[in-house]
Amino acid sequence: MPALELRIAVLIADERSRLTPAAKSLVIDPELGDIARKRAADMASKNYFAHTAPNGDTSASLLMAKDARFQGLLGENMAAQHYSPATGIDVDAFARRFVATWLASASHKENLAFPDYNRTGVGAAVNGDTVYVTQLFSTDLGLGPHQDAAPRPVVTPLPNAKAALVPSRPSRDSEGMH
Repeated sequence: MPALELRIAVLIADERSRLTPAAKSLVIDPELGDIARKRAADMASKNYFAHTAPNGDTSASLLMAKDARFQGLLGENMAAQHYSPATGIDVDAFARRFVATWLASASHKENLAFPDYNRTGVGAAVNGDTVYVTQLFSTDLGLGPHQDAAPRPVVTPLPNAKAALVPSRPSRDSEGMH
Protein backbone atom coordinates (compact mmCIF):
# COMPACT_ATOMS: atom_id res chain seq x y z
CA MET A 1 0.00 0.00 0.00
CA PRO A 2 2.85 2.52 0.50
CA ALA A 3 3.50 2.59 -3.27
CA LEU A 4 -0.19 3.32 -3.92
CA GLU A 5 -0.22 6.04 -1.25
CA LEU A 6 2.80 7.78 -2.77
CA ARG A 7 1.49 7.48 -6.32
CA ILE A 8 -1.84 9.07 -5.34
CA ALA A 9 -0.07 11.91 -3.51
CA VAL A 10 2.14 12.62 -6.53
CA LEU A 11 -0.75 12.54 -9.01
CA ILE A 12 -2.79 14.86 -6.78
CA ALA A 13 0.12 17.31 -6.54
CA ASP A 14 0.35 17.34 -10.34
CA GLU A 15 -3.41 17.83 -10.73
CA ARG A 16 -3.32 20.73 -8.25
CA SER A 17 -0.63 22.50 -10.25
CA ARG A 18 -2.69 21.98 -13.42
CA LEU A 19 -6.04 23.05 -11.88
CA THR A 20 -4.75 25.86 -9.68
CA PRO A 21 -1.34 27.06 -10.86
CA ALA A 22 -1.05 29.41 -7.86
CA ALA A 23 -1.70 26.56 -5.37
CA LYS A 24 0.91 25.98 -2.71
CA SER A 25 3.08 22.93 -3.22
CA LEU A 26 2.07 19.89 -1.20
CA VAL A 27 4.47 18.05 1.08
CA ILE A 28 3.91 14.68 2.72
CA ASP A 29 3.13 15.21 6.40
CA PRO A 30 3.75 12.03 8.46
CA GLU A 31 1.15 13.02 11.05
CA LEU A 32 -1.54 13.37 8.36
CA GLY A 33 -0.35 10.13 6.77
CA ASP A 34 -0.75 8.28 10.08
CA ILE A 35 -4.31 9.56 10.50
CA ALA A 36 -5.19 8.78 6.85
CA ARG A 37 -3.85 5.22 7.28
CA LYS A 38 -5.86 4.78 10.48
CA ARG A 39 -9.04 5.89 8.72
CA ALA A 40 -8.45 3.64 5.69
CA ALA A 41 -7.54 0.68 7.94
CA ASP A 42 -10.61 1.24 10.11
CA MET A 43 -12.91 1.23 7.08
CA ALA A 44 -11.21 -1.89 5.74
CA SER A 45 -11.31 -3.81 9.03
CA LYS A 46 -14.93 -2.88 9.79
CA ASN A 47 -16.13 -3.05 6.18
CA TYR A 48 -17.81 0.38 5.98
CA PHE A 49 -17.32 3.46 3.85
CA ALA A 50 -18.05 6.82 5.52
CA HIS A 51 -16.41 9.99 6.82
CA THR A 52 -17.53 9.04 10.34
CA ALA A 53 -16.56 5.67 11.80
CA PRO A 54 -19.17 3.53 13.57
CA ASN A 55 -17.66 4.64 16.91
CA GLY A 56 -17.96 8.32 15.92
CA ASP A 57 -14.29 8.90 15.06
CA THR A 58 -13.44 11.24 12.19
CA SER A 59 -10.08 12.23 10.76
CA ALA A 60 -10.41 15.56 12.58
CA SER A 61 -11.15 13.91 15.94
CA LEU A 62 -8.21 11.52 15.51
CA LEU A 63 -5.91 14.41 14.57
CA MET A 64 -7.02 16.46 17.59
CA ALA A 65 -6.53 13.45 19.88
CA LYS A 66 -2.99 13.06 18.55
CA ASP A 67 -2.14 16.78 18.44
CA ALA A 68 -4.43 18.91 20.62
CA ARG A 69 -2.59 22.03 19.44
CA PHE A 70 -3.41 21.48 15.77
CA GLN A 71 -4.51 24.72 14.18
CA GLY A 72 -5.63 24.93 10.63
CA LEU A 73 -7.93 23.70 7.98
CA LEU A 74 -8.39 20.00 7.24
CA GLY A 75 -9.84 18.50 4.07
CA GLU A 76 -10.56 14.83 3.42
CA ASN A 77 -11.16 12.74 0.31
CA MET A 78 -12.07 9.06 0.52
CA ALA A 79 -12.62 6.40 -2.09
CA ALA A 80 -12.85 2.63 -2.44
CA GLN A 81 -12.22 0.36 -5.41
CA HIS A 82 -12.88 -3.32 -5.88
CA TYR A 83 -10.30 -5.55 -7.49
CA SER A 84 -9.71 -9.20 -8.23
CA PRO A 85 -7.24 -10.68 -5.72
CA ALA A 86 -6.19 -13.17 -8.41
CA THR A 87 -4.88 -10.38 -10.65
CA GLY A 88 -3.57 -8.06 -7.94
CA ILE A 89 -3.42 -4.28 -7.77
CA ASP A 90 -1.96 -2.21 -10.59
CA VAL A 91 -0.58 0.68 -8.52
CA ASP A 92 -0.53 3.28 -11.30
CA ALA A 93 -3.93 2.32 -12.72
CA PHE A 94 -5.54 2.27 -9.27
CA ALA A 95 -3.99 5.60 -8.31
CA ARG A 96 -5.21 7.18 -11.54
CA ARG A 97 -8.74 5.83 -10.97
CA PHE A 98 -8.82 7.17 -7.41
CA VAL A 99 -7.70 10.59 -8.65
CA ALA A 100 -10.14 10.51 -11.60
CA THR A 101 -12.97 9.62 -9.21
CA TRP A 102 -12.18 12.64 -7.05
CA LEU A 103 -11.79 14.93 -10.05
CA ALA A 104 -15.25 13.88 -11.26
CA SER A 105 -16.83 15.05 -7.98
CA ALA A 106 -17.12 18.80 -7.42
CA SER A 107 -16.59 18.64 -3.64
CA HIS A 108 -13.62 16.26 -3.88
CA LYS A 109 -12.07 18.30 -6.69
CA GLU A 110 -12.51 21.44 -4.59
CA ASN A 111 -10.67 19.77 -1.69
CA LEU A 112 -7.70 18.69 -3.78
CA ALA A 113 -7.47 22.01 -5.65
CA PHE A 114 -7.83 24.32 -2.61
CA PRO A 115 -4.78 26.57 -3.11
CA ASP A 116 -3.89 27.09 0.55
CA TYR A 117 -3.45 23.43 1.40
CA ASN A 118 0.27 22.72 1.67
CA ARG A 119 0.40 19.37 3.50
CA THR A 120 -1.05 15.99 2.67
CA GLY A 121 -1.14 12.45 3.92
CA VAL A 122 -2.52 9.40 2.14
CA GLY A 123 -3.54 6.10 3.68
CA ALA A 124 -4.60 2.91 1.92
CA ALA A 125 -5.79 -0.43 3.25
CA VAL A 126 -7.21 -3.64 1.79
CA ASN A 127 -9.90 -5.99 2.99
CA GLY A 128 -10.98 -8.88 0.79
CA ASP A 129 -11.51 -7.47 -2.68
CA THR A 130 -11.65 -3.76 -1.75
CA VAL A 131 -8.98 -1.09 -1.44
CA TYR A 132 -9.91 1.86 0.79
CA VAL A 133 -8.07 5.18 0.50
CA THR A 134 -8.18 8.36 2.58
CA GLN A 135 -6.29 11.50 1.59
CA LEU A 136 -6.04 14.40 4.02
CA PHE A 137 -5.08 17.96 3.16
CA SER A 138 -4.11 20.65 5.62
CA THR A 139 -2.86 24.19 6.02
CA ASP A 140 -2.26 26.40 9.02
CA LEU A 141 -3.40 29.38 6.89
CA GLY A 142 -0.13 31.11 7.76
CA LEU A 143 -0.84 31.06 11.49
CA GLY A 144 2.08 28.77 12.28
CA PRO A 145 2.25 26.46 15.29
CA HIS A 146 1.33 27.47 18.84
CA GLN A 147 4.29 29.09 20.60
CA ASP A 148 4.37 26.20 23.09
CA ALA A 149 3.91 23.51 20.42
CA ALA A 150 6.34 20.68 19.87
CA PRO A 151 8.25 20.80 16.58
CA ARG A 152 6.30 19.60 13.53
CA PRO A 153 7.30 16.24 12.06
CA VAL A 154 9.68 16.25 9.13
CA VAL A 155 7.80 16.58 5.85
CA THR A 156 8.78 15.11 2.50
CA PRO A 157 8.50 17.09 -0.74
CA LEU A 158 6.66 15.27 -3.51
CA PRO A 159 8.39 14.39 -6.79
CA ASN A 160 6.57 14.97 -10.05
CA ALA A 161 4.30 12.22 -11.37
CA LYS A 162 6.67 10.90 -14.05
CA ALA A 163 9.56 10.60 -11.60
CA ALA A 164 7.45 8.67 -9.10
CA LEU A 165 5.97 6.11 -11.49
CA VAL A 166 6.11 2.68 -9.90
CA PRO A 167 5.87 -0.71 -11.62
CA SER A 168 2.35 -2.10 -11.66
CA ARG A 169 0.32 -5.21 -12.33
CA PRO A 170 -2.99 -5.38 -14.26
CA SER A 171 -6.29 -5.75 -12.42
CA ARG A 172 -10.07 -5.73 -12.87
CA ASP A 173 -12.06 -3.45 -10.62
CA SER A 174 -15.06 -1.28 -9.96
CA GLU A 175 -14.89 1.88 -7.93
CA GLY A 176 -16.67 3.96 -5.33
CA MET A 177 -16.05 7.35 -3.79
CA HIS A 178 -16.99 9.43 -0.83
